[in-house]
Amino acid sequence: MKKIEHLGIAVTDLQASIGMFEKLLNTTCYKMEEVISEGVRTAFFQVGASKIELLEATNPDSPIAKFLAKQGGGIHHIAFEVDDIVSEIKRLQALDFILIHESPKDGADNKQIAFLHPKSTNGVLVELCQEKN
Repeated sequence: MKKIEHLGIAVTDLQASIGMFEKLLNTTCYKMEEVISEGVRTAFFQVGASKIELLEATNPDSPIAKFLAKQGGGIHHIAFEVDDIVSEIKRLQALDFILIHESPKDGADNKQIAFLHPKSTNGVLVELCQEKN
């Protein structure tokens, strides 16, 4: 793994959260995007070499809606940048990590992504991400 690519934060009101994070981080949101397959609307902030991703549910059955109903807003996941997501998935499967996605899928911010189940990572939802070519 190369670096922490971003921290994902679940929010109930994306617009209000963007305003608060712009003030907090003293920078502007550089990108907003909807990922229909995940039922989520995202907003990104660059913070040094890493990013903050705000996540708002777009439907009540989405993973973010379920997280918000159970946990409330807050840190949802940590994402690690990898050079070869397919190889990294295979490596982690061989080490008995439980994967939510056994093959990469399209995510936000021009990334291919795959998630590891928190049951195998001490309760932390881990995302692997690789820049699309």
